[in-house]
Amino acid sequence: MTTAAAKTGAAAEVPLPDGPLLMAGYLLAALVTTAVATWFTGAVAPSVLADPGVLVRWGLPLVRVVGDLTQSLTIGLLVLACVALPVGKPRKAYAPALRAASLTAGVWAVAMLADAILTYADVSGQPMNDPTYGQQLASFLRDIDLGRGIAFVGLAAALIATLAAGATTLGSSGLLLLLALISLIPPALAGHAAGSSDHETAVTSLGFHLLGVTVWVGALAGLVCLWGGLSDRALGTAARRFSYIALWCFAVVAASGVVNGWLRIGGLDGLDSRYGAVLIGKVLLLVALGVMGWRHRTHTLPQIEAGRPRAFARLAAVEAAVMMLAVGLGVTLSVSAPPPPALLTEAPGLLTKAPGPAQALTGYPLPPSPSPLHYLDVWQPDLLWMVLVGLGAVMYAVGVLRLHRRGDGWHVGRTICWYIGLGILAYVTCGPPAAYGRVQFSAHMIAHMTIGMAVPLFLVLGAPVTLALRVLHPRRDGSRGAREWLLATVECGYMRFLSNPVVVIINFGFSLTLFYYSNLFRLALTTHVGHELMHVHFLFAGYLLAWVMIGVDPGPKRPSHPLRLVTLFVTLSFHSFFGVSLMMSNRLLAPDFFGALGRTWGGTLLEDQKLGGGIAWGIGELPTLALALILAVQWTRSDDREARRRDRAADRDGDAELNAYNAMLAQLAQADARQARTERPPAPRDVEE
Repeated sequence: MTTAAAKTGAAAEVPLPDGPLLMAGYLLAALVTTAVATWFTGAVAPSVLADPGVLVRWGLPLVRVVGDLTQSLTIGLLVLACVALPVGKPRKAYAPALRAASLTAGVWAVAMLADAILTYADVSGQPMNDPTYGQQLASFLRDIDLGRGIAFVGLAAALIATLAAGATTLGSSGLLLLLALISLIPPALAGHAAGSSDHETAVTSLGFHLLGVTVWVGALAGLVCLWGGLSDRALGTAARRFSYIALWCFAVVAASGVVNGWLRIGGLDGLDSRYGAVLIGKVLLLVALGVMGWRHRTHTLPQIEAGRPRAFARLAAVEAAVMMLAVGLGVTLSVSAPPPPALLTEAPGLLTKAPGPAQALTGYPLPPSPSPLHYLDVWQPDLLWMVLVGLGAVMYAVGVLRLHRRGDGWHVGRTICWYIGLGILAYVTCGPPAAYGRVQFSAHMIAHMTIGMAVPLFLVLGAPVTLALRVLHPRRDGSRGAREWLLATVECGYMRFLSNPVVVIINFGFSLTLFYYSNLFRLALTTHVGHELMHVHFLFAGYLLAWVMIGVDPGPKRPSHPLRLVTLFVTLSFHSFFGVSLMMSNRLLAPDFFGALGRTWGGTLLEDQKLGGGIAWGIGELPTLALALILAVQWTRSDDREARRRDRAADRDGDAELNAYNAMLAQLAQADARQARTERPPAPRDVEE
């Protein structure tokens, strides 16, 4: 060993503190950073009106640091258990991660309880020693959106803490991770992004930012906590997997941070403030983390492969400490007011135009009167669907290119269908149907029919699951990756339940009526999350129907072709009944919303709703007809393939199957003949008289 190598090896063997001790130090560093930064920005200064008191002003950011860190650590530990730690014997390596996640989730739940108490004192200005404080706090958690969000996150944390303690399978770990990721939605809705002028883009970018930061910070901190109890093999496997996770998270955090930061400060002038100074500090820490990640990939991973896994542990410990400082600055930004927008100097008598009722309700100005041209040039981009469509396009192209590079073919028709489906999806969610669908029921129904019936038809024919399974490599290190999770998902009992014809009919048909004739429709019109979940449900229900009818991707055993056809016609009847009921009904759906938009073009609310019913009935038939035709073609081809299979088998074995069948018939005939002779009565004898 050379001198440099010996020094490296000696440095790598310097012992690190235990994981819990390190986490205590990290928490202390984050708390100190938050305290100093909030003092610097003035976020803890006394309020002129209804000051909640020094305990609330200082306690709220510090409690949120504890909550954010334990939430991140819980999610990170679950991510490691699901995709990074090897599955093997003795007693699966992810079991310690689940136990640690149970502990951190318990602390997270307690922090959310304290957050609820302090948040209500902050927004209400009511002293916590008031006799009615408990009653008012319960009302806040039950009736106010901010309180309901905090209560949801706290309940999710308590549920994860309870279930993770007894979880023993990766499937249960995946469900707990899904619940933990859903808990990121309320913080995205409650931050400064909720009051941004570009509300939907700000909320979506903040959601992506929270997702990237939480997984990145939590997974790294989780590795630092677990490294002492992991074998060298398990630590090396987890470190390699974490490097890919960190790369994706860095890209997401950087991109979303730029968008969200720009929306908060309103321009470069906003950097010349204390809020901007803290933001610059957070950016510098992000750059430092990017450099550490590069060093990890270029230096520590080779050292792990050389048998020195503790080299990664030392770098990870330093990287986690820097992350704690970034988390502290992030919490400071969340509790500090961004700089006010620059004042506009206007000519005397020039008044700024106030937003109209449509913009006040939807966040967008009222679009012009519909016309063929405006159905091409009126766009309202949705960041969420832009990202999803972009990822779908890039990942599908990468998969096809990988197949061609290794000499495997992929049907060009499938590629064309996939990109047609993505193009239609982008047009409906970001184009004129989205813009007019916010203010006009008939346009909304056009978007619904397209997302629920036309888009899934093309996406299913693109066979994305088949492409992914052919491209993704199975993991050899014992961990479960994208291919393993994809196979586990398409073969699980839940998918068998969803692909049942009765469930398909209920999911596509009954949910349609339930959605529009309940408060869910108004919730989707008035909230960003409800609007996005509406699109997700329509797309999922339509995709599931199309997959059961004409899908080529692997999955649970689908019904026979006759039963599929019956399922399609029954679903179509429910769909037609819904459209006809809208055309015949005089009951308005969400009249208080559509009537308050100030729309001056188009027909009356009732006329527009009846037109929407006609669209649901008429336009929805076209994709159904296409499904029926494709199903008939697949049925015919299936019969032809079965006939050819039998012919090939007959050629190979001399028609042994037919001969065996004929022999069986001959044996049955002989047996019948013997039985007939046995049971025949004797002939009567002639008697001489």
